Amino acid sequence: MSDTSVDNALVLVPFNGTSGPGGNPLEENLNIWYQVGLIGAPDPRPAAAQPRTGDIGWMITATGLVLLMIPGVGFFYSGLARRKSALSLIWLSVMATAVTTFQWFFWGYSLTFSHTAGPFIGDLANFGFRDVLAAPSVGSSRIPDLMFAIYQGMFSAITVALATGAIAERGRVLPCVIFMFIWATVIYDPIACWTWNTSGWSNKMGGLDFAGGTPVHISSGCAALAYSMMLGKRRGHGTHELNYRPHNVTHIVIGTVFLWVGWFGFNAGSALAANLRAVMAAVVTNLAACVGGITWCVLDYRLERKWSTVGFCSGVVAGLVAITPGSGYVPAWSAVVYGVLGASFANYATKLKFILRIDDALDIFAVHAIGGLVGNILTAFFASNYIAHLDGVSSINGGWLDHNWIQLPIQLADSFTGGLYSFVGTSIILFIMNLIPGLTLRATEEAEILGIDDAEIGEFAYDYVELTREVLNDVDGEGASVFSGEHGHGASAGIGVARDYPPMGREKNMGGGGSYMMDPRMYPAGTAQ
Repeated sequence: MSDTSVDNALVLVPFNGTSGPGGNPLEENLNIWYQVGLIGAPDPRPAAAQPRTGDIGWMITATGLVLLMIPGVGFFYSGLARRKSALSLIWLSVMATAVTTFQWFFWGYSLTFSHTAGPFIGDLANFGFRDVLAAPSVGSSRIPDLMFAIYQGMFSAITVALATGAIAERGRVLPCVIFMFIWATVIYDPIACWTWNTSGWSNKMGGLDFAGGTPVHISSGCAALAYSMMLGKRRGHGTHELNYRPHNVTHIVIGTVFLWVGWFGFNAGSALAANLRAVMAAVVTNLAACVGGITWCVLDYRLERKWSTVGFCSGVVAGLVAITPGSGYVPAWSAVVYGVLGASFANYATKLKFILRIDDALDIFAVHAIGGLVGNILTAFFASNYIAHLDGVSSINGGWLDHNWIQLPIQLADSFTGGLYSFVGTSIILFIMNLIPGLTLRATEEAEILGIDDAEIGEFAYDYVELTREVLNDVDGEGASVFSGEHGHGASAGIGVARDYPPMGREKNMGGGGSYMMDPRMYPAGTAQ
């Protein structure tokens, strides 16, 4: 079939809404509303706006790519933390997927993307995915509601996963899991509604946020700052007792790769169709990531004369964050500016936690909130109407490139409103939760010394951590940690033994947090088993 015949093709049966809100598959084939053929009634929409089967195929793929990002967040955070709390951060990321997916099905999608939403939040018209099936979605008439719902649900899940990394090394996981559901409902859903729902106030005002500068990154970064503030500083913060160096750089690289690959679904998928606009979003996403990685690496070399792997990975993520809001609006060359400025501002913003005296252990605020703000501002400068119209449908006034000077205050209003709402709302949620018996946010000092993995999860990221503790507990004759479900006498057992025997070497610079690695050969024969 020639290109001309494709452009002039007719949808087999255009959607007419006569079989109910979601369509009745027993009465008609709902798939033909999203397929192309040469028969049937003409579709009144322009050819570029007509659905094609490939659009749904691409969106299913993009959904899987965004899902891949979530364990990527877990590995990235895990590598940055200390060894004794590494597994808990991976656990939190995958648990965030489960909790938020249920919340999204339960009422999150309806509160965000119902067709009858208000300017701030939706209603419960689609509670429990009611009537969410084959009708054209709020986001695009080229994909059905059900496809749009599962894709956007991944955005909600990764946003929650980003925010909950703030409990690193000193937060209890049960309150955090409850927080996930509440935060997604009270904070994420309204921000996403006013940004992306056509009824939302920011959307109507002309705010440009292609894939989540405010709903995903600014909201999660400000929430993480509030969570870190409410939890307080980790034990030993500001002293040699607390080691800031990442314990596993390989985990960080793996997490970065997952994020980098998945971000193609995150940004390019936000075109909601397989078209040239999605291709441009993929191009600028990759370019900004590359430039961001180089920039952060060079900035770190300037200070330490080392080509930091962690610095490169941090820069990649900062570049990805910055380009997110503008990825479907800006030309390819501007991605270089996004990468340089996104990584630079995020790099210097890592110092803010010392000024604010808040222990943001994983620099979530610096990379995501500041990176997202930079991206929103740059979009006001570089957004262009011809890039948005690459999909053949969208029309915007553009940014300063198109002499639309009002776009900057619009972007700033959206950014600061979302950030302030997230920070204040998160603080209130956590303050109330902390007053409820059983929902105390902070782990005990004993649990923090032992490690959140043992105290809260009962499992470890590395076998040799448990093996070492078994050796120490056998020497002490008291059994394993009480937190692991054995019959020992608690966190003090292993630590007490570590003080009684000369260590083979402290886990220096690798995040051991004061734990000692012991050589079983130093004990009498038969002692270690």
